[in-house]
Amino acid sequence: MTQNFYMIQKVYNGLADKQKKAREVVGRPLTLAEKILYSHLWEEPTREFERGKDYVDLSPDRVAMQDATAQMAMLQFMHAGKKKAAVPATAHADHLIQAKISADVDLERAKNENAEVYDFLESVTSKYGVGFWKPGAGIIHQVVLENYAFPGGMMIGTDSHTPNAGGLGMVAIGVGGADAVDVMAEMPWELKWPKLIGIKLTGKLSGWTSPKDVILEVAGRLTVKGGTGAIVEYFGEGTKSISATGKGTICNMGAEIGATTSLFPFDEKMANYLKTTRRVDVAELALAHKEYLVADPEVAENPEKYYDEILEINLSELEPHLNGPYSPDRAWKLSEMKEAVKENDFPEELSVGLIGSCTNSSYEDIDRSASIARQALDKGLKAKSKFTITPGSEQVRATIERDGQLKTLTDFGGVVLANACGPCIGMWERMDNPEQKKNSIVTSFNRNFAKRQDGNPNTLAFVASPEITTVLALAGKITFNPETDTLSDTDGNEFKLDSPYGDELPAKGFEPDLNGYLPPAEDPSEVEVSVRIANDYNY
Repeated sequence: MTQNFYMIQKVYNGLADKQKKAREVVGRPLTLAEKILYSHLWEEPTREFERGKDYVDLSPDRVAMQDATAQMAMLQFMHAGKKKAAVPATAHADHLIQAKISADVDLERAKNENAEVYDFLESVTSKYGVGFWKPGAGIIHQVVLENYAFPGGMMIGTDSHTPNAGGLGMVAIGVGGADAVDVMAEMPWELKWPKLIGIKLTGKLSGWTSPKDVILEVAGRLTVKGGTGAIVEYFGEGTKSISATGKGTICNMGAEIGATTSLFPFDEKMANYLKTTRRVDVAELALAHKEYLVADPEVAENPEKYYDEILEINLSELEPHLNGPYSPDRAWKLSEMKEAVKENDFPEELSVGLIGSCTNSSYEDIDRSASIARQALDKGLKAKSKFTITPGSEQVRATIERDGQLKTLTDFGGVVLANACGPCIGMWERMDNPEQKKNSIVTSFNRNFAKRQDGNPNTLAFVASPEITTVLALAGKITFNPETDTLSDTDGNEFKLDSPYGDELPAKGFEPDLNGYLPPAEDPSEVEVSVRIANDYNY
């Protein structure tokens, strides 16, 4: 069994007693967020903590770092006097790969340009007991969801979208590198006790609406500051109809409302995802402890007594959204875009549609997008706009290549980029608009403030689901509404697209990434850390 599984087993063995003690201290039932927080206190609680005021010391279960922030964190850890990270930890080489031409070409260029960084991270992680995911293995949050996230756990990660792991019921919080060093050095981690926002989901998603539209709706209601200092906890029957990766999408983009983190209660969807990602043992443990991985029953009965703020969303009535430009909380229903374009002078023509990223690159996301591309190809059509695909991990990329979605999307006109952050974080050398003219792009990413993707202040970036991004690239304009509008095939015949469909999980299982991960050295004494400090100063 792995170090990761032993850690999870230890966490679960303590849940019953710790949650019982917490319930006695506060004198009432607990929300899921409270259960996890109280179960991860550095010391046993003696009183109820006041939300938004008290600071507490916590003991996270694991640490994750992306390469841009891991460099300084690991340099600091080298001087902490510790021989090994005190908790399971990983570093992921995903932020320094610039998208320009295609996956293979861009990855090789990045390996050459960032050789010193990669050599340092590979050696320092090997020496100090930290796992290393090599460049091309995938984006930190997708890789964590596939390999490490587990219901009821607590993780800190040196990236703001660490809350992605809330899709598996984990309290996962984005932090700075110094916080990661503290936890790896076996020190407590301090957090202001968060407020709680409860979001009740009813109904069921259908048609062109997807999990991405849930968080786009939430962002529109709460604004980019509405979640500050709070954990967003989703509850209600509607949560059970959303896939684990769909839940991850919602939690990932909770960072755009300023939330400390977001999470969902444990359910069968999560168990199925754990099993399909080769973690049957973790799924069985979670199922055996499921009562500790959801809020107490009384919370759902009287949510106003337990949350500081409550929103309710009927998934059956939710419409596809297109949020932007310049802010992810500028929410538009897709049906409103024709009027929005006229009133705001948005460029109607779509220059580029980009799908993938850590927010929306699951098997289900890509399968739903491919179902649209397949319909287009059957009518002799391809994307009118430029179109890119960024797989979130090598596991996803290899699986969609095996199952045919990747070929469908490239036949549709798509260009496959490296399994890395790329355009989502501005690592995009955009070639199609050298004059930096005013233009519209649509992405399935999370952030869209000015100059975020391509450095051009004249680019209006809108955020949508992968399937809406795909259909807009097909139509070539941001005003197209597949629920009401028609397209013309090569013979001039008008037709409407069927709503997208995608399997939540691959029927044949995932193709594992056998080469992307480097475990720590068995004998750290044999590892020499590769550190080269250039002296560019003239004295």
